[in-house]
Amino acid sequence: MPQSWSATGRRSLRRGASLRPGNPVSTSWLTSLEPKQMPVQYILGEWDFQGLSLKMAPPVFIPRPETEELVEWVLEEVAQRPRAVGAQGGPLILEVGCGSGAISLSLLSQLPQSRVIAVDKGEAAICLTHENAQRLQLQDRIRIVPLDVTLEGSWAHLLPWGPMGLVVSNPPYVFRQDMEQLAPEIRSYEDPAALDGGEKGMDVITHILALAPRLLKDSGSIFLEVDPRHPELVGSWLQSQPDLSLDLVAVRRDFCERPRFLHIRRSGPRRGCPADAWPGPQPARVPG
Repeated sequence: MPQSWSATGRRSLRRGASLRPGNPVSTSWLTSLEPKQMPVQYILGEWDFQGLSLKMAPPVFIPRPETEELVEWVLEEVAQRPRAVGAQGGPLILEVGCGSGAISLSLLSQLPQSRVIAVDKGEAAICLTHENAQRLQLQDRIRIVPLDVTLEGSWAHLLPWGPMGLVVSNPPYVFRQDMEQLAPEIRSYEDPAALDGGEKGMDVITHILALAPRLLKDSGSIFLEVDPRHPELVGSWLQSQPDLSLDLVAVRRDFCERPRFLHIRRSGPRRGCPADAWPGPQPARVPG
């Protein structure tokens, strides 16, 4: 569950993240933040993620330190089997719920031959990912698409780009009953739609899993950040959906030793995806 940003911000800085590369920062002032005060990332207007300085603006979800571990796991897997996940030396990656673009842009920066399709249903998130991609000069390798994957038939909008090697997401996964327990600054400033995963935190997760078989290449993978209660729930759900041909192959713990990340692999034939067709249709322009 997302934690208070006064605490999480201190931990992120202790782990070595600086607000700007090369600029050491004193963290003592963070202790004076009031619980209901705007998160420090929004006050500063930027934050470090995987060595990238990203613009931050409310109400777009602020990337947590745990999510850096998700990126690191994806990079490990790609390094171990580069030919299996993409053509021309790098994978075609779909990120569902791109927010500020932290995951997509981190992967692009460390996988120089990769390409990304990043989708989000929030206009503010789409705009912020565009801006961060331009700041980092990665805009030519990312397609940013306004899309709600919970809508029936949404997968069809992604087919023209061709089959994906990877699907990556830090989806809304907070159990609805836990939303009121979130820190006041989270409830006050961050988009609840980026947090609330429904009754069991599974609403968006199950839509991603149902979407993936139509989009993934043979033996393509899904990497998810989830609530520690979800590995068992997701495993049971996948067993109840054998037609999806998806297997939960690994669970990884975060730095607090909580089961936080899932690796799911497609084991059956691909359904409905044409040959690789990047760059595909041009995404809708976002007002500047």
